[in-house]
Amino acid sequence: MKVIFAGTPEFAAVALQALHEAGFEIPLVLTQPDRPAGRGMHLQPSAVKQYAVAHGMEVLQPLSLRTDSPDPVRAEQAKAAHQRLLSTPYDVMVVAAYGLILPRSTLDIKPCLNIHGSLLPRWRGAAPIHRAIEAGDKETGITIMQMEEGLDTGPMLLVESLPITAQDSTGTLHDKLAAMGGQMIVQALRQLQHGQLEAVPQPEAGVNYAAKISKEEAALDFSLSATELDRKIRAFNPFPGAHASVNGVHIKLWGAEVLPASSKAEAGQILAADAQHGIVVACGSGTLRLTSLQKPGGKRLPAAEFIKGFPLEGLKLG
Repeated sequence: MKVIFAGTPEFAAVALQALHEAGFEIPLVLTQPDRPAGRGMHLQPSAVKQYAVAHGMEVLQPLSLRTDSPDPVRAEQAKAAHQRLLSTPYDVMVVAAYGLILPRSTLDIKPCLNIHGSLLPRWRGAAPIHRAIEAGDKETGITIMQMEEGLDTGPMLLVESLPITAQDSTGTLHDKLAAMGGQMIVQALRQLQHGQLEAVPQPEAGVNYAAKISKEEAALDFSLSATELDRKIRAFNPFPGAHASVNGVHIKLWGAEVLPASSKAEAGQILAADAQHGIVVACGSGTLRLTSLQKPGGKRLPAAEFIKGFPLEGLKLG
């Protein structure tokens, strides 16, 4: 079976590796163009491109796949990409966090299977892992679905669930789901080869949209409950990183735990910041112990180390 792969970040690179190691022939890989990154803002290839190039796979990086784009450069690249797909012998396209819209003209060439990091239809859209943690979901998972023009609306082919623990951040859950997605897409293609994949329409109830994460969301509002704040800190780790301000200094908050005690103090008031109690903050409801923090230009530090160089007792987070 010949597979064209379309994906961009590490989540997708894990799936590409799984397909390659399982022996599937991959004549072409689509990924987004190199982007500026790092302190020097030099152009960096995507994780998918890095794996593909390292293993001798042909890579195509169009700005768009929409031949009707009003931008003539994007439209021309899309036409060239479409012709490349038509001229490449393949049986199925696998898509994982590609980041570009696949138009009907692409979807009609061959079957397109998508690896989605949610138990559809719970979270459709760009940030299903973040939103599942933020919402307090007890479980998530991977859905292998058949793609259609709607946003993550296609019929489901394989579904597996995974519990979300109280310690999971987006980073840890991402890695678990990436590994699961790689295993499942290999299983799905093997079943497809033998005509054993059954398409099941998604339920109409329970649809939520997982909107893309913005940096503005990461500013914490301590009038929220300790439980909600803990979820946000975990959901925004590693990106964009939850933060709060102390005397005008922005501090990143990377880890926390909800305490059973409550407080009548004003929300955001730091109740304790010492080696015995850690950093304890009053919230709109309940209290929160901060366990991992980072000041501008510094490293992530455990709370006990952080307060040695940045006293917090008696101050307020806002």
